[in-house]
Amino acid sequence: MTQTTTELSILNLAPLRDGETFNQAIDNLVDLAQLAERTGYTRYWIAEHHNMPYLASSATSLLIQRVLDKTSTIRVGSGGVMLPNHSPFVVAEQYGTLASLYPNRVDLGLGRAPGTDPATARAIRRHQDDFAMSFPSDIKELQFYFGDDNSDKVRAYPAKGLNVPLYILGSSPESAYLAAELGLPYAFASHFAPRFLVQAVEIYRREFKPSDVLDKPKVIVGLNAIVADTDSEAKLLSTTSLQFFLNVVTGERSGMKPPAPDIESRIPPHILSMAKSMTACSVIGSPQTVKFQLEQLQSQVNADEFMAVSYIYDKDKQARSYELLADVVKG
Repeated sequence: MTQTTTELSILNLAPLRDGETFNQAIDNLVDLAQLAERTGYTRYWIAEHHNMPYLASSATSLLIQRVLDKTSTIRVGSGGVMLPNHSPFVVAEQYGTLASLYPNRVDLGLGRAPGTDPATARAIRRHQDDFAMSFPSDIKELQFYFGDDNSDKVRAYPAKGLNVPLYILGSSPESAYLAAELGLPYAFASHFAPRFLVQAVEIYRREFKPSDVLDKPKVIVGLNAIVADTDSEAKLLSTTSLQFFLNVVTGERSGMKPPAPDIESRIPPHILSMAKSMTACSVIGSPQTVKFQLEQLQSQVNADEFMAVSYIYDKDKQARSYELLADVVKG
């Protein structure tokens, strides 16, 4: 790409491929982080999901610690911690501990959704308050715990004074207003909810108020990326991603499946349309094709950073995709 300042990162949900164990999925998570570090990616985030037998990303802080321990320089963080599920105090203790063990390498992305279904959300919580409504105050509480305030209040050691970077995650204009008001970086989940991407980014930049941690807006845009040596190979590989999102739409609980070239002909049109709407923010093709697609996207959002998700069944081809994507973005 011509924008040499655009950073590139990876988001990983730790998906299981069909037939894999949770241990194998976690090993794959670590292997991909090490590849990202070698290839020059800026950061590597791990999502939080619950009650999903095909995702190994339920205990996010433990996976982050594992990746930090197996890498040396890349930033590692949460994409994100779903605050309705957690006490801000405990989050500060956990991520303060990580930041103490691995200085200047830990990010804390924060989301207001539970990352699961309503029944599981009720099982996670100790009581039934509407925690989504307390998202702004929870963030301010975290800022206090990580700050240098010496007042005689309860503190979450060892978080005090560490100022772990906070990021607001979102998929709606509401989250854009909040990130702008707090003067925090904004990561938009367009890899699965692209509908409000352009509108939310415009709102965030227009309403942004400089803060102690950020003097100008910083926008991270999530996208699905499938890059191969040819357009036809990338299209075939992308059928694994399509099947993944079809599972989301239909509620099927299975791991990543091998490519299926005829998959679209076997899916009811309304189901296929729903899955494709979730993946509208995707770059799929050869490096030349993906370069053009990224430039088109960048003309709309002018992202400071892209955060890529690549659901590719073959691990070697997934690694190749991330290497090619890095080459494209570095220009």
